[in-house]
Amino acid sequence: MESSNLTSVTEFILLGLSSQPELRVLLFLLFLIIYLMILLGNLLIVLLILRDSCLHTPMYFFLTNLSSNEICFTSCVFPQMLVHLFAKRKSISYNCCIIQFYTFLAFGISESFLLSVMAYDRFVAIREPLKYLISMNWRVCRMLAAGSWLGGFMISTVDTVATFQLTFCQDNVINHFFCEMPALMHLSCTDTSQAELVVQVFCIFTIFCPVTFIILSYAHIIVAVLRIRSAQGRRKAFSTCSSHLLVVTLFYGTAIFVYMKPQSLSSPEYNKIASMFYVAFTPALNPLIYSLRNKEVKMALRKLLGKLEPKQPSCFSSPSS
Repeated sequence: MESSNLTSVTEFILLGLSSQPELRVLLFLLFLIIYLMILLGNLLIVLLILRDSCLHTPMYFFLTNLSSNEICFTSCVFPQMLVHLFAKRKSISYNCCIIQFYTFLAFGISESFLLSVMAYDRFVAIREPLKYLISMNWRVCRMLAAGSWLGGFMISTVDTVATFQLTFCQDNVINHFFCEMPALMHLSCTDTSQAELVVQVFCIFTIFCPVTFIILSYAHIIVAVLRIRSAQGRRKAFSTCSSHLLVVTLFYGTAIFVYMKPQSLSSPEYNKIASMFYVAFTPALNPLIYSLRNKEVKMALRKLLGKLEPKQPSCFSSPSS
């Protein structure tokens, strides 16, 4: 196939979530509410952490990064998806598809790394509580957060180049609601084995390795928690970690289903459903999981709403610089 055919497709047509017109209003309202929940919930988490000095600790610093990432991650998809629910022609230009593909993947990979960093943070906090603020000082926290963001954008660059070197011929209809990698692989009219190999290699670094690291971290955390003599101490430690573990399960479970199986076994319809979990439901649940199960966040929210008198409660000391 000549390289000139790479530009034979100037736009893609997205089939969207459903082909049934009668569901448009219901789907629009549902996903508009979910998107507003994601934006407001994660913005509220960021606001509470920035405002309350009691939350100026490494755990909440990484949670601020995660919430900021979730806003960017979902904003790569939701606005266009909502518009396309009522658009007569659900098209996206070739260049816009590349931008959406790149940014979505970059923020998704960054989230994967941030979740790993948060697992490491909990491991240090529970395993070595007396040395925690020394080990996780602000310099270390900033380096880990910056490495997560930078790693996501660097790996996304390689994956984007590998994917859009494929040839897209006459068929430009994507059976998906956004430009995601498996859907584009299905659309290519040339051999995708080389691109799939690149994707699988980077999936090892961005999904398999983080999941393995998180599992090992929590194995050590469980051992350390079981050594705590106080039942209240064990309960508090498990409560702190269970929120993060729930988010990890939701995020990685669906990501593994979509990205780490051979494209020959991949079903566009099932991929759309799985993608909806980490695009919509997990980011919407994150603020609820981290706030409803966390006393410090609930206390900060009450103070913000004026339900408590402003006073100086006992706080953890900020990590040393």
